[in-house]
Amino acid sequence: MFAKGTFDTAGWDARPPFEERDGVSLGLVTMSKTFHGDLTGTSVVHLLVAATEVEESKSYVALERVEGTLDGRAGAFVVQHNAVSDRGKQSLTVSVVPDSGTGELRGLRGEMTIAIGPDGGHSYTFDFTL
Repeated sequence: MFAKGTFDTAGWDARPPFEERDGVSLGLVTMSKTFHGDLTGTSVVHLLVAATEVEESKSYVALERVEGTLDGRAGAFVVQHNAVSDRGKQSLTVSVVPDSGTGELRGLRGEMTIAIGPDGGHSYTFDFTL
């Protein structure tokens, strides 16, 4: 099954780095999202971020709990993000944590693709099974 839509982000709360050494800093960020489209609801994202002296080289891993309705089914689930920017060449994987689905989303599996448009708007495509 496929779901698609847009989402808004808010509350980028970056704490001071917990480690800075040899030009690399490690920090924590929390933010929230509101989803629209085939997935409607909200989420909180907890990111662990690594930044280097090369502006275009950085990464983050994150856990995000999404609560809402997917394709008419209510519940919650967790996705894991793995993002890398290697001198500007970017990769991102967003996967459902197995068995994290609750309510009518119990058993949810899948991967989400996130795109940022030229106007800065965010969209998603979610390839999932229930």
